[in-house]
Amino acid sequence: MSNIRHTPTAPTRAKVLSAGERIDAHRHDDHQIVYAGSGVLAVTTDAGTWFAPGNRAIWVPAGTAHAHRAHGHLDLYLVGLPADDNPLGLDAPTVLAVGPLLRELILAYTRDPDDDSPERRRLLAVLRDQLRASPQQPMRLPTATDPRLAAVCALVHADPADPRTLAALGAATGVGERTLSRLFRHEFGMTFPQWRTQSRLYHALRLLAEDTPVTTVAHRCGWSSASAFIDVFRRSFGYTPGTHNRRA
Repeated sequence: MSNIRHTPTAPTRAKVLSAGERIDAHRHDDHQIVYAGSGVLAVTTDAGTWFAPGNRAIWVPAGTAHAHRAHGHLDLYLVGLPADDNPLGLDAPTVLAVGPLLRELILAYTRDPDDDSPERRRLLAVLRDQLRASPQQPMRLPTATDPRLAAVCALVHADPADPRTLAALGAATGVGERTLSRLFRHEFGMTFPQWRTQSRLYHALRLLAEDTPVTTVAHRCGWSSASAFIDVFRRSFGYTPGTHNRRA
């Protein structure tokens, strides 16, 4: 990332972003919790892209240069925490599950950022407790550093429905299957099929945020049928793609 803006204090506030709108690369001296009340949020750093629908939030540690992008109409809620207040003990961006109670706490805490009452401080204490109890979710598309791996990832991102095997993709880019398999495990900590599923889910969320029909999303993202897509989506997010926008 270049031209990174430095905003020392991470704001606590609610903000609306239109579909496709971005917040350019910046960093804070504070930690930040970023939650999408509607739409789909993507947070990108040099290490990759983390994505979150309405039942997920993204933890952004202090000092991390990051950019935001909205997919669909995005109701964005931001909670800043001082650098010495890290209830999660995490030093890398992480996607967290957001249950009904944590959702309401985030919405209530961002409603009046200038309120410094004892009641609001108690609200923050409960919010921190709920953060500590929130399961972490593997919703990240890492950025490849090896150009051989980056070339294969670019092909899949360009066409999520591309059915080619890793061997075929390797042949198209001049790299052996075994080498690529090793690179996926070494750089991403996952197999090629696991990474491709993450990529397809990210594209699916973006299409759903644009009100694309479920069957069309399944076809464009490479699933053999709508039912296969629905099954993978439900296991990943805890609800069906047909209810995605209604939940928001």
